[in-house]
Amino acid sequence: MRDPRIDEYARLLVDRSVGVQRGWQVQVRATPLARPLVEAVIEQIARCGAYPLLQMSFELIGGPFAREAPLDVLRTPAPLQRRIWEEADAFIAIWAPENSREGSDLSEERKAALQQATAPMRERTMSMSAPWVIAEYPVLAGAQDAGMTLTEYEQFIFDSVLLDWDAQGERMRKIADVFDDGDEIRIVGTGTDLTVSLAGRRGAVDDGHVNMPGGEVFYSPVEDSAEGVVEFSEFPAVYYGREVVGARFEFEAGRIVDASAQAGQEFLRKTLDTDEGARRLGELGIGCNPGIQRYMKNVAFDEKIDGTVHLAVGNSYTFTGGKNISSIHWDIVKDLRTNGALYVDGRLVQQNGDWRI
Repeated sequence: MRDPRIDEYARLLVDRSVGVQRGWQVQVRATPLARPLVEAVIEQIARCGAYPLLQMSFELIGGPFAREAPLDVLRTPAPLQRRIWEEADAFIAIWAPENSREGSDLSEERKAALQQATAPMRERTMSMSAPWVIAEYPVLAGAQDAGMTLTEYEQFIFDSVLLDWDAQGERMRKIADVFDDGDEIRIVGTGTDLTVSLAGRRGAVDDGHVNMPGGEVFYSPVEDSAEGVVEFSEFPAVYYGREVVGARFEFEAGRIVDASAQAGQEFLRKTLDTDEGARRLGELGIGCNPGIQRYMKNVAFDEKIDGTVHLAVGNSYTFTGGKNISSIHWDIVKDLRTNGALYVDGRLVQQNGDWRI
């Protein structure tokens, strides 16, 4: 028999995260390792009277086509694939990699080409013109990165996703209200003193939508507002299977004018040079998930750690007022639980991960 938690997870993704309606066409992307959850999701979509469009691949990032296709072909999505991205009513991606370093073998040119090819889908998801969710399924690669057994990792995932999301939403809405009413946000921590403006911007509360696990309040900062320094000294930043240790950014008028790292500096700078928008902030996120307390080397979890913030360089969410355009969106987590503070218009609202609101 299938683990009943998988069926509960599938109902959460289909009914809450994307809210599938009768007659919808829902793209489902996954790898074969996620078969139990894929089957449960397809069954739940069917119960809604909707149509699942399953796209199964061995690697969700990269893969044989990305390694071998001419660059001009790689940059342009197949016409049928473009139609799916443009016409699907919702998107569900189930992340279950065989190897967590997928995509790390691709050249910078090929990574940029892949990002360019997915622009039609990204335009819909970043604007929320179609509901979408990215979900995690427990596989050995993730367990090994997290330093857990597979059984421990399974329990961790279910503890972080099978929550009372209505109650979590009420809690996070109170946090969002404080930031919505403010203009200047100041982030202070080890090697960090950074201010950004949220003037005229409204936050989004991820209470079981968009990413699973959910558990964050996120904004698109005013594009030319970031000033100061942020140092990501607590956790490495991971992108396309590559790790950058001790990344440090210096901002002036919203743009990264200096970037360095203890390890992976060349990769960091090349990624920031992808395009003009890659050196500006696309997101400020505030981690709020009480079921996530430890670093997993998986940003889908790490950005939700209660008592952290994350800054994404690159493309912003247009539905939260963002205007920055880039082919990258790289979330990097800053831990504020031991030596950090958040201020809204000069008022201390969080210290060492504890809220004062």
